[in-house]
Amino acid sequence: MTELPNEYKFNEITIGTKEKFTVQLTEKMMSEFATLSGDFNPLHVNENYAATTRFKKPICHGMLLGAFFSRLVGMFLPGKNALYFSQTMNFETPCFAGDTITIEGEVVDKSDSTRIVTLKTTAYNQQRQRLVDGVAKVIVRDPI
Repeated sequence: MTELPNEYKFNEITIGTKEKFTVQLTEKMMSEFATLSGDFNPLHVNENYAATTRFKKPICHGMLLGAFFSRLVGMFLPGKNALYFSQTMNFETPCFAGDTITIEGEVVDKSDSTRIVTLKTTAYNQQRQRLVDGVAKVIVRDPI
């Protein structure tokens, strides 16, 4: 692993704190996700079948995009001190191999009593079309 996670402490996080990163989605990622998850639905893995659909080519598994929210929380906001509590996701626009995805998180709420921060989570493609949006709740642990 070459990346080191951010280490936001609870008192350093304010409403409006944002983090984002980009990733190039590849056919290999989609294939590996199918193998890992066991989801070989032809809409995701079969070019001939996908060509017969309104999408015309295989679409990315929505949960593969959701996995990038895990990177957002565990590596960027809050990073090392994160304990994922919950995540909602709404899948809005299909994503394809070759797309450049931007994953964004913004703190929209913070509870001192529970040490939970609420993040608005969004994935966009290179045309800034929203692919997935949702809400993450993250417990910010005390650093050791």
